[in-house]
Amino acid sequence: MNSISGLVKNGDLVQLIDNQGNTFIVVMYSGGELHTHRGILAHDKLIGANWGSRVYTHTGYPFLIISPSLGDILLRTRRNTQIMYPKDIGFILVNMGIMPGKIVIEAGTGSGAFTTALAYMVGNDGQVITYESRPEMQEIARNNLERLGLSHRVTFKLKDIHNGFDEEGVDALFLDVPNPEDFMFQVRQALAPGKPFGSLVPTTNQVSRLIRTLQQENFGFIEVCETFLRYYKPVPDRLRPTDRMVGHTGFLIFARPLLPGTEISSSLNEENFPEGESTGTIRGGEE
Repeated sequence: MNSISGLVKNGDLVQLIDNQGNTFIVVMYSGGELHTHRGILAHDKLIGANWGSRVYTHTGYPFLIISPSLGDILLRTRRNTQIMYPKDIGFILVNMGIMPGKIVIEAGTGSGAFTTALAYMVGNDGQVITYESRPEMQEIARNNLERLGLSHRVTFKLKDIHNGFDEEGVDALFLDVPNPEDFMFQVRQALAPGKPFGSLVPTTNQVSRLIRTLQQENFGFIEVCETFLRYYKPVPDRLRPTDRMVGHTGFLIFARPLLPGTEISSSLNEENFPEGESTGTIRGGEE
């Protein structure tokens, strides 16, 4: 990842933006070159430049050089399928407690956008295990992670999760598949009791099927939500929302597997908790 310095260094991930807003995100390495529609940017001339400064192609065309945010990286992921939006990914990462050192399973790698976010968050001491049944999609995801220098944090598995996961006792598990309700038994076998499970589906009937299965499999603290994002035009004298907003992109479902014999008060699964707060009692279980 990027160094803590005012200067671009070898191995840093940089974002280059021209006057028309065209953007390139690349890893700097000695001897490298970025070929653009406005000329060539030699990496050796960018290494040592100040972050936030203007750099020039061999034809004299200017680019601004900045450090990309995770959102910038995700939106520019090379893809072959629809990727998850940063507004959903950010909420998932916080709600599931994804942080350095965690061991996380993802099923449904796709183009690897969410895999990238997970790898970014778990750090060098954590690990992401991602399952995909389509070899062509796994190859796209692997290339995306390698391009960003994050592939060493990820274990790629080409496997149908109907046959279960290879791991047990992981810290978090997320399903990005059309029918997550079909895999709750497999999720239970891999996820440590009480640890967060999450999924994203686009329609309400999929949500309802998943909730029923979660209840049958003794998952508690079930939450269903969606996120909306609205930007404002940053003009001080005419501050107003932009003409478009990022509305519904999917329903997010979260839950936690409970130990056999542990019952959870129905109010914990029926109330809405807009502040993330809940009330109720838990009975039974092991001391």
